[in-house]
This record gives sequence, C-alpha cells and structure tokens, in this order.
Amino acid sequence: MGKNRLEAFSDGVIAIIITIMVLELKVPHGEDLHALSPLIPAFLTYVLSFIYVGIYWNNHHHMLHTAHKVTGPMLWANLHLLFWLSLLPFATGWMGENHFAAAPSAVYGVVLLMASIAYWILQQIIIASQGHDSLLKQAVRTDWKGKSSPLIYALAIAMAFWSQWISQALYVLVALVWLVPDRRIETALARKEG
Repeated sequence: MGKNRLEAFSDGVIAIIITIMVLELKVPHGEDLHALSPLIPAFLTYVLSFIYVGIYWNNHHHMLHTAHKVTGPMLWANLHLLFWLSLLPFATGWMGENHFAAAPSAVYGVVLLMASIAYWILQQIIIASQGHDSLLKQAVRTDWKGKSSPLIYALAIAMAFWSQWISQALYVLVALVWLVPDRRIETALARKEG
C-alpha cells in the first residue's frame, strides 16, 4: 500500500475529530457578549485540543514523509494513534463542560499520554521498517520532546487531583513546546536529497 492512502485516511479522521470538537461548542442563549461567558472554559479547552490535533497532524505528516513503504504493523500502529486522538473530543467536552474539574482534567491527560505513547510506537515501527540507516532515526535522534512529554503528562494527571490549574498549565506547556516547529525531519530529508 502506498503511504498516500494512509495519509489520506489519517487526514480524514483528524478532520472529523476537529469537526466533532467544534460541534460540542453550544450556541449561547442570549444576544449580548455576557451570554458568552459561560462558554469560556469550553472554548479554552477547544483551543488547546485544536492545537494538539494540529501538532499531531503536522508531525504525523512529516514522519510519514520519511517512510519508504507502508507495512501492516504501521497500519495498526497508525490506527492505534487515531483511536486515542478520536477520544480527544470526548475528553475536551467533559473537561470544558465541568470547568477543568479534577477527574475530567485527569482523563484529558490520560488521552494525551496514550496518544503520545501511540505516536512513539508508530515512530518506532517506521524506524524498524527502514533498517539500520533509517532517515527517521537520524532525524529524531535523542528526541527530548518525545521523551519528556509523556512524563509531563503523567505529572499533570497526578496534579489534576491536587491543583487543576497546575495540571492545565502543564498541558499548555507541552503544547507550547511542540508548537515550535520541529525541523529535524525536514532537515534530514533535505540532507538526503542534497
């Protein structure tokens, strides 16, 4: 199977995830700006989740550019990642609807943690399929972002039961770290082509 089909399927699922998240934002009853104030937690949660989905979409796209072919394990690992990402609308809605309460904030973190683990698994399967001179392996090398993110998510999950605001700050921190474009794969591809 060509990687274009895998990318197209993944892009479609990610587009549906974003659509479901935005549909969870309910139209307020009232015509003044004050009617929007109860929606602020849901909107902030949506923005954070939209950024996370965008980060995964962007990095997924770059990662698949390094793949020469698509294998069966890659298909299953990709579905595993999409499964966890597909739970983001639920976790987003629950956390926003309950104003960042402890349990919903922790569940949100569990979804983010599992998505990061699923992404790492997909990354390792792509590396294994490419052999010892894997372009992706050369690009990610030490991967401090990929290794530190699950640890920060785990801390944020635990913190949700002590301080929801610290928990939320940790989720935002990880998003900010990944929001800075990661040029490692682009650089590795340019070196290969150059």
